[in-house]
Amino acid sequence: MSTSPAAEHPVRIVLVDDHALCRNGLTDLLTHRGGMHVMASTGDPAQVVPLLRQHDPDLVVLDLRMPSTDGLTLLRQLRAEGVQTPALILTMSDAEDDLAAALRAGVRGYLLKDMEPEDVISSIARAARGELTVAPAMTLKLAQLLQSGPKGNERDEMLASLTERERQILERLALGESNKTIGRALDISHDTVKLHVRHILAKLHLSSRVEAAVFAVEARTGQRELGEPPARRR
Repeated sequence: MSTSPAAEHPVRIVLVDDHALCRNGLTDLLTHRGGMHVMASTGDPAQVVPLLRQHDPDLVVLDLRMPSTDGLTLLRQLRAEGVQTPALILTMSDAEDDLAAALRAGVRGYLLKDMEPEDVISSIARAARGELTVAPAMTLKLAQLLQSGPKGNERDEMLASLTERERQILERLALGESNKTIGRALDISHDTVKLHVRHILAKLHLSSRVEAAVFAVEARTGQRELGEPPARRR
């Protein structure tokens, strides 16, 4: 019997949550039902940087609210320390402001603790592959956030500043594709994709690929295909 790729290369996770019951339950869920490898878990924010450097996981799953800090502050501290492990928020908060702050911080996903177990497993797996994931209950709030972005002519002018290749990559960011997937689809190297993404963020005045994906989805709903340059104003 052949072994599945997931079994050969299980997703490697580090969990950060101040509640031991939540850590233990999630470890059991991801390990026994999700086929993932929970390499470490902790409720102590001071242990997170050493654990991530020691284990180099595919994803760190962060609680949003902890007694001594919050997940987004901790994420900023990780980045300041040079730790670039992709992060996903798993929380009880369904507040739009928390979702917006998480997206601005560049998380791979925003999940709720009352989601169905199988949905949590599949969402974490997608985030580990480089996709963007949001709890189904948060999709309306995400749509509301999209409505607060650049509008009309301002968005058109920003899109017009992108090259054809950058627009192609932006469209694929909207699909939640990883740099590796984008590179294969466009027949360019991973490093070239990373360079284009940096240029896209600079031109659109954004700070993360998640924000770029949100911008792209908004642009898609507000006008034509992203692959076609908007008409420049005269």
